[in-house]
Amino acid sequence: MPQPAEPDPRVGAALRVLGIAHEVLACDPEVADTAAFCARYGVPPERSLNTIVVASRREPKSHAACVVQATARLDVNHRVRDLMGVSRLSFAPPDETTRLTGMLVGGVTPFGLPPEWPIYLDEPALALDWAILGGGNRSSKLRLDPRELLRIPGAQAVAALTLR
Repeated sequence: MPQPAEPDPRVGAALRVLGIAHEVLACDPEVADTAAFCARYGVPPERSLNTIVVASRREPKSHAACVVQATARLDVNHRVRDLMGVSRLSFAPPDETTRLTGMLVGGVTPFGLPPEWPIYLDEPALALDWAILGGGNRSSKLRLDPRELLRIPGAQAVAALTLR
């Protein structure tokens, strides 16, 4: 691992306020994307959690964050669309994700997101005893017990959030 890094300041503040036990892991920004990170640092992909921002297609737009294992595929066209109560939904483009969250893809995390956004947590991810997820930037990752994510305001566990 590279030298120690810090998560995005908003992420660090959210972790402190929520009292979430975690370990900060430094990450070479060039390998912050999930597959490259797992390969470089020997993290099993099923232990890596992706935070995916989705957006309704119609105005006024609504957004949500979905946290799933890297080995699963988000059911954006059915399950997430139904949870959000919108007719059309898609993955938010990287520039929109960055503009709305202040986080670059490869570092997006459910901590420090806009407070009005729902956060959907895939139940199989919560069954892990530890997992790695973004630190709000491309130079840090967080290792924690994924059940701690339930402490985030607006977060809810969802069965069948992904296609397996």
